Amino acid sequence: MRERRLIIAIDGPAGSGKSTTARLLAKRLGYMYLDTGAFYRALTLKVLDAGVLPEDSASILQLAEKMKIQMQPLEDKNRVLLDGREVTQMIREPAVTNAVAPIAANPRVRAIMVEKQRAIGRNGGVVMEGRDIGTVVFPDADLKIFMQASLDERARRRQEELAAMGIVRDGEILKEEIARRDQNDSTRMVAPLIRAADAILLDTTNLTIEQQVDFIVGELEKKLKSR
Repeated sequence: MRERRLIIAIDGPAGSGKSTTARLLAKRLGYMYLDTGAFYRALTLKVLDAGVLPEDSASILQLAEKMKIQMQPLEDKNRVLLDGREVTQMIREPAVTNAVAPIAANPRVRAIMVEKQRAIGRNGGVVMEGRDIGTVVFPDADLKIFMQASLDERARRRQEELAAMGIVRDGEILKEEIARRDQNDSTRMVAPLIRAADAILLDTTNLTIEQQVDFIVGELEKKLKSR
């Protein structure tokens, strides 16, 4: 598997487990891991820091075109640099999470981000995760996985993630926020969150991360044997 520079696309809603699973899968395969959601989160942070209003599309586009984002693999996550500044934790904070949807839904913003993502992953050897990888960014990916989990489980995971950052949030409020984001992501006009026709469904509600990685490796092996 390692001799073939494949593109693996993993899509799914927030809290489905795709980030951790994609990162560990990339590590097992010796591939690069790319979290495309970090691009939109980093831009959202930049917009908030600049005091730009969500409806100021022209200013947001200028910020998107000029921003430079780097991802450096660490043991348990990617280190995210925005214009040379460490923003790994800041882009996961509630203020960014609650503001990212309208920015990510902007068609011209998405076009800019997709080009940045394709430039990084087009040579293969990458596990790329997000919401439109298998449908828009790399519709010809070698393997497509669509991950899902129950709303209760996703809220629980998000609560644990925030707690690890020292942020305490009510579980019911998190469920409402996640459900609202699901609605926004799945109904936006450009690159909505949908399962690609040839994506393999993986429900992670009752699975460990190791089981999720094993499942995808198994599907990849089957894919390669069938060629």
